[in-house]
Amino acid sequence: MPQNTRAASRGYRAVLRVPEFRAVLAAHLLSLLGIVVAEVALTVLVYQLTRSPLLSALTFALGFLPHLLGGTLGASVADRFPARRVLVGCDLLCAACAAVMVLPGSPVALLLALRCVMAAVAPVFHGTRTAALADILGGGGAYVLGRSLLRIVSQSTLIAGFGVGGAVLAAVSPRRALCLTAGAFLVSALLLRLGTRARPARAAAAGAARAGSLAGARLLLGDRRVRALMLMFWVPPLFVVAPEALAAPYADARGFGPEALGLLLGGMAAGHVGAELWAGSRLGPRARSRIVLPCAVAGLVPLVGYAARPGLAACLVLLVLAGAGGAYLVGLDAWFVAAVPEELRGRAMTLVASGTMTVQGVGMALAGLAAEFADAHLVVAGAGVLGIVCTALLAREVRRSGAGGGRGAAGAAASPAAPTEGRDGADHDMTNR
Repeated sequence: MPQNTRAASRGYRAVLRVPEFRAVLAAHLLSLLGIVVAEVALTVLVYQLTRSPLLSALTFALGFLPHLLGGTLGASVADRFPARRVLVGCDLLCAACAAVMVLPGSPVALLLALRCVMAAVAPVFHGTRTAALADILGGGGAYVLGRSLLRIVSQSTLIAGFGVGGAVLAAVSPRRALCLTAGAFLVSALLLRLGTRARPARAAAAGAARAGSLAGARLLLGDRRVRALMLMFWVPPLFVVAPEALAAPYADARGFGPEALGLLLGGMAAGHVGAELWAGSRLGPRARSRIVLPCAVAGLVPLVGYAARPGLAACLVLLVLAGAGGAYLVGLDAWFVAAVPEELRGRAMTLVASGTMTVQGVGMALAGLAAEFADAHLVVAGAGVLGIVCTALLAREVRRSGAGGGRGAAGAAASPAAPTEGRDGADHDMTNR
């Protein structure tokens, strides 16, 4: 086995030996479970109170839409204040929102408004935590594998989380289930407060947070390299969500039955988890760098297979393969952290998080709109074709933006041919920094 592959296979274990990262990972799992339980419980609660399918569905949509507002206007918070304070504050705010939802007699409008607050806070929390990982693990291979583990936990929680939420609601009422959400956020805040070190803010807090957020966004998006890498985070998910968005109508059209819907919704997440584990544990830094652009495009190819109206088994294979394309994120993380200067890192990660959630919501809405005029299987196949073309064009821009090796407005560019991950031996020395 090559030396870099042996080092990569030890990487996850080395990252998990860092006490601060273990605290972050445990808090991440708890907050994710809290969010999933809240989504399921709120959807049921709103429907019980209104008997309106539209408002019930809107509860899910509100998990996506406020990310754009929170990520755009609040991004500078991730750099202007100490990371631990921001993370704990976000968790406490979400716990407070969940606690108010529990109160008997809370009107539906208040429930939906509180859901918006929790969703708007999410990109600030995510961006702050992602930037803090570079302080906890360093900016090389350990950081990349730490990010990978957080994504693996996220995808695994999606596979099991809705089942857990359903089981909870089978035992208790929706409002009691929301007590678990509040508790999960409180424990997450406690883990982050006691399990991570206090570090100073990355940038001076000058001027209004909104102005700082918008100025940072303009600076980041004005840099050709950073802009291209951000789009690489955003463009593939815009199209790859189509089969999940249309899983219910496709299953109904093919007569699969309700039990098959859960399999269709979990197939892509399962593929993503398996591929990311493989890329993180079996590949070295150079190999992870080489697969970024091919995997980003290849992950959209299975969607074209929907044109043949596949059966359940074939659908699951296509979805797993599409999810496996998510392995491109492991190498993309290394390029991105190298391209963004430290003082803008929190804002950059917050923008990436909010943009990813927003484009997924937009992609789902567009897929649903297209399905009003065409069969679901044709919409998914069309999304695959369009996604392949757009991602291939973007891949060319990513290569060009890194070819010059110059330094743009937002920081140094990292060339795809020579990523910075591993330059300092980080894959071989994953100590807590």
